[in-house]
Amino acid sequence: MHPTVGIIANPSSGKDIRRLVAHATVFNNNEKINIIKRVLLGLDALGIKTVLAMPDSFGLIASASKIANLSLSVEMLDMPIKNSSVDSSNAAKIMADAGVGCIVTLGGDGTNKAVAKGCGYVPLVPISTGTNNAFPVLVEGTLAGMAAAVVALRVPGVREAGIRLAPRLDIYRDDALISFALVDIVVYAERFVASGAIWDPAKIKTVVLSRPRSATIGASAIGGYLPQVPATDKVGMWLELGDEGQSVMAPIAPGVVSRLTVESWHLLKAGDKGEVTTAPAVLALDGEREIPIKEGEKVEIQLSHNGPHVVDVSAVLHAAAQEGFFVSEKF
Repeated sequence: MHPTVGIIANPSSGKDIRRLVAHATVFNNNEKINIIKRVLLGLDALGIKTVLAMPDSFGLIASASKIANLSLSVEMLDMPIKNSSVDSSNAAKIMADAGVGCIVTLGGDGTNKAVAKGCGYVPLVPISTGTNNAFPVLVEGTLAGMAAAVVALRVPGVREAGIRLAPRLDIYRDDALISFALVDIVVYAERFVASGAIWDPAKIKTVVLSRPRSATIGASAIGGYLPQVPATDKVGMWLELGDEGQSVMAPIAPGVVSRLTVESWHLLKAGDKGEVTTAPAVLALDGEREIPIKEGEKVEIQLSHNGPHVVDVSAVLHAAAQEGFFVSEKF
């Protein structure tokens, strides 16, 4: 079987209600099509013959694949579309079961969390087109396609040089694993999930981070802007917010820089677990309210290093170059 790459593009990413309370960039679907075109051209140039694609109601990948002189074949997955995050999870599982060597995603933190539920050990190249983009990165589509190709082609030295295992935050209710987040979990003092957005900093009671990050937007930045916090992906962080403590200024949404009071914080190692003490409340996973907590429920959050495998585009392209992958002799 020839090396195959999967593409999952979320047509809804970058368009949610958080646009009403922040100033995020809007990635319209035409721009996503243009990015996908460049991904396909990068894959094609390096010899990938088959791409498996998630179908969607807007036809993003189908539209992008109509490129003259494109040698590779784009095959749409035969799957029902529910127009929800379930589509991304199901598509990722189908691709993993089909043996793809890499999956390129277009979306934000939520999209990649959905993909991580189904992708297993398949490495991801996450292209940022969402609202909160602490997990995916801004990368040119051509380079993303080339990086996905060298991973799928199993160029020597690439996996060791540029694929890392991402951390995640596991959520347990009454000792049963119920979900996880890739970037952050916010305990929000609200009874209902409602619209899903987090827009009132005063209602943020607890923040748990897979790692503190200062160069991102969202709750993960709160920990990153505290002094004496190490810049590493080896540790997570647990923060309790309130009325007394350190007043921290952080960019909690695009264009929204707020001051929040951190009463206490501590670092987390893999395996460390803490209990949520605010109830009733709602857990917001990677920027979106999802899980309500009732009084009397035992809810715990644990740092795990069992997240998805993620491709460092720059590192894998450099490693492939050092192996002479891009060079041939002329006679």
